[in-house]
Amino acid sequence: MKIWALGFLALVGLAGVAIDAAMAPAMAQDYKAVLAAPDRSEADRSMDDKRKAFELLSFVAPKTGARVLDMGAGGGYSTELMARAVGPTGKVIAQNGSASERFDARAKTSAMSPAMAQVQLAVRPFDDPLPAGTEPLDLITFFFAYHDTTFMAVDRAKMNKAMFDALKPGGYLVIADHSARAGEGTSVGKTTHRIEESALVAEVTAAGFKLVGSADFLRNPADPRDVSVNRSGIQNDEFVLKFQKP
Repeated sequence: MKIWALGFLALVGLAGVAIDAAMAPAMAQDYKAVLAAPDRSEADRSMDDKRKAFELLSFVAPKTGARVLDMGAGGGYSTELMARAVGPTGKVIAQNGSASERFDARAKTSAMSPAMAQVQLAVRPFDDPLPAGTEPLDLITFFFAYHDTTFMAVDRAKMNKAMFDALKPGGYLVIADHSARAGEGTSVGKTTHRIEESALVAEVTAAGFKLVGSADFLRNPADPRDVSVNRSGIQNDEFVLKFQKP
């Protein structure tokens, strides 16, 4: 193995990211520059620490010009990151199950308009997330909202199939969520806002996806995972998984 390759593997290992074939090209993207953009808000910069934004972007690997769906976009933090990463030649669709004043405020803020110019908001059901005629996607992100669908009126099998069908062959789905205890499955989404990792993997792979990578940079083994993530008082134990459409 060449020296530069060994150096790359060491760097990824230190970041706590599981190595897969999709990771190597991602590191050529300047995600540090994306995060350092002077027009980003202070609120988003504060969120970067909580989300480990550089590690997250490096693992997700959004490419210039890519077409991305951000599921459960909420206030748009991850949507804007994806938009900045794919650049003006890319496209990001932000799915929210209902209208979000925080997202609307972000989209209308003049300082953010260059980054949000290629973002399309889709207020649609989780199990029917895309408008008819949407072109095939390169990437889907689903950050800290999959667990919400376990207590909502969502057909998750239909949702996962819709995401599978929306991707190009070889496209990726990256999911991050709060980890529940073994045996809790999908039963604590409304109470502790968590989901058992193995239960999520089983649902997503049932739609045809292949699990191809995982990351531990948001893990916290000290989290007992027995209270709501909103009042745990410590760093929550969170998993990040990468799936691929064959």
